[in-house]
Amino acid sequence: MKDAIVTVFGGGGFIGRYLIQQLFEAGARVRVVQRDPKAAFFLRLGRIGRIQFLAADVRNKKSVERAVAGSDAVVNLVGVLGGDFQGIHVDGARNVAEAAAAAGVRALAHLSAIGADPDSPSRYGRTKGEGEAAVRAAFPAATILRPSIVFGREDEFTNRFAQMVKWPVVPVVRGQTRFQPVFVTDLAQAIARAVADPESYGGKSYDIAGPEPIAMTELLHRLADWTGRSPKFVSLPDAAVAAMARFGGWAPGAPITWDQWLMLQRDNVPAPGTSGLDAFGVTPTPLAAVAPGWLVQYRKHGRFGAVRATEG
Repeated sequence: MKDAIVTVFGGGGFIGRYLIQQLFEAGARVRVVQRDPKAAFFLRLGRIGRIQFLAADVRNKKSVERAVAGSDAVVNLVGVLGGDFQGIHVDGARNVAEAAAAAGVRALAHLSAIGADPDSPSRYGRTKGEGEAAVRAAFPAATILRPSIVFGREDEFTNRFAQMVKWPVVPVVRGQTRFQPVFVTDLAQAIARAVADPESYGGKSYDIAGPEPIAMTELLHRLADWTGRSPKFVSLPDAAVAAMARFGGWAPGAPITWDQWLMLQRDNVPAPGTSGLDAFGVTPTPLAAVAPGWLVQYRKHGRFGAVRATEG
């Protein structure tokens, strides 16, 4: 990877900032591509001459082709939880893969998601699956990584629910649904190794997950323990949540959309027998090993607040 140019679509996002650190440590030069490059300028500190920024929208084929030109490797991290699923997950993924193939890049890594399936009932899962097929058709040697929920200091997962457990009463939706959260640094290491060694990892798909599955109810209880909170947890009936998502999920700021409700009907864990972090030589980091470090902000008195002793 020494002096290789790695173009990262969506490099200024949550996962991107950790991936770029891994790429710098490997000696690569990085081209960060997103619709608003200024939002990623925080990445350039101390990296003069090693990083550049370009404006492009994965839905605009010409802009993607300009961004990819001259690259040795390409990574597509762009994804959405709502909005233009077709344009971002399918058409955008195809544009990036076709541009990478036309430019003759050595490696392409595409970030998908566990549960990606063209037959998925949710638009998110369905378009993620269709996007994978589009990438394979355009760039058969691409490495496809399907993470579970990704956690880290800046995530919208542990932070969102830690904020919720500050409430006296916390509603629980689909408390039995299981996730297998993966630490963002572990995922970033896997992506970096995929583009560094396409001969070993190219043409394959990997389900990227942490060391343990955890149900939503258990996750909320752990977050309460780590932040010293004692809310009352109330499980909401499936019928009531489904009705709320169906008839009100379209509204701005709705607590849950219909597509999110459909996604919660399935566990977000690796399929049996699939390869994961082990294939990249990465040991998965337990949530309990790192999350309490940034969750101190949710204690009643910050890091000086008392919390109950917990195991694990």
